[in-house]
Amino acid sequence: MSSSSLTPIPNLPESSHPKVVIIGAGFAGLKLARKLKGKPFQVILLDKNNFHQFQPLFYQVATAGLEPSAISFPLRKIFHHSKNVIFRMAEVSSVDTKAKRLFTDIGYVDYDYLVLAMGGDTNYFGSKNIEQFAAPMKTVSEALYIRNKIISNYERAINIEKVENRKHLMNVVIVGGGPTGVELAGAMAELRNTVLPKDYPELSFDNMKVVLIEGGPELLGPMSPEAKSHALKYLQDLGVEVMLNARVKDYDGQIVTLDGDVFLETQTLLWAAGIKPNRIEGLSDAQYSRNGRILVDEFSQIIDCKDIFALGDISLLTEENYPKGHPQVAQVALQQAENLAKNFEHILKGRPMQPFHYKDLGSMATVGKKLAVVDLPFIKFQGLLAWLTWLFVHLMAILGVKNRLFVFFNWSWNYLSFDPSLRLLIKPRYVREAERKELIEQK
Repeated sequence: MSSSSLTPIPNLPESSHPKVVIIGAGFAGLKLARKLKGKPFQVILLDKNNFHQFQPLFYQVATAGLEPSAISFPLRKIFHHSKNVIFRMAEVSSVDTKAKRLFTDIGYVDYDYLVLAMGGDTNYFGSKNIEQFAAPMKTVSEALYIRNKIISNYERAINIEKVENRKHLMNVVIVGGGPTGVELAGAMAELRNTVLPKDYPELSFDNMKVVLIEGGPELLGPMSPEAKSHALKYLQDLGVEVMLNARVKDYDGQIVTLDGDVFLETQTLLWAAGIKPNRIEGLSDAQYSRNGRILVDEFSQIIDCKDIFALGDISLLTEENYPKGHPQVAQVALQQAENLAKNFEHILKGRPMQPFHYKDLGSMATVGKKLAVVDLPFIKFQGLLAWLTWLFVHLMAILGVKNRLFVFFNWSWNYLSFDPSLRLLIKPRYVREAERKELIEQK
């Protein structure tokens, strides 16, 4: 434990109200903090970033459709006029459940109620090589890295004479057939089909493969059969090679090795295959499930841990309709946060807490321009109407009027011109030097 963890977090105002400490400003943590805004609690929101990230649109940052600022929102701005919500940028290390004390890299803080909403990280399923060489997409910075990597590869490929030496730079392989993988594959195929040939007319894009690998027998696992079949057809029509029942064994930065000794050549392996809950020291092994999620009761309270709650991707609550736990999607996190905010008020008033029950509002995924699939509880549809529905739902979910207008303008421009204007390559000097040396060796 660092020396800074042994002193209190400085400059926290005194308050006579119960202190609620929230770790993580994702969908669950931010929703809870906003619901408690102006209520008789002192709310301390902690996150390692000072902005909220709208994860469903990371893939558009990665494929040059949106700037990172369009899907990121400063946390301090959200609480400008709040007297009871305090934000601190900090990384949490551990919790002492008996002393009710949380330790961070900027100091410790005592709490009356602690809410864990740290979300999840990329799951590489134990492969160190894949973790080292593949590109994940769980943060804005990772999405921006993918964008730079893809553009950089084409800038390098155009200076390589031999066609066979370009393949590893031009091919893109995506692992994971959930919504993120499907949307990323569709966006990459559209770039390959309509945008990149105009930027790089000297290259033959017949040589560029966009491959989507899914370990199961179908794409979009939890969605309806209609959604799965339409998504597969849309991707194939766009020229995506979809490989089902395929598992990645290894990756060395150049060659993807699949079961059955199938080899794919690429320097761009995008990993969207799984999620691993973030952990915190101080909880016992008995409070974690086998997959690393924290066991909670129907009130989102951690099992055998009074006054500590867990929300979103890191929590596991089994219900009759969800014997393996709720899906790790934004709607679960948002509904859990809203229910917990009401229960905090019930606690203050001496009323019994209300149990949480997830209400499935539906799911959707977009594959490309005018191509999407939507499953609602009462209707399922695909195509143009589904695409417009997807646009509207995601636009309304973005924080801030300015950000919504910015995203709407970008989407409108991309729809009319089909030529996103954000293909800028900005990277540190040492990266440019390393790539220059590699290019000389390839020549």
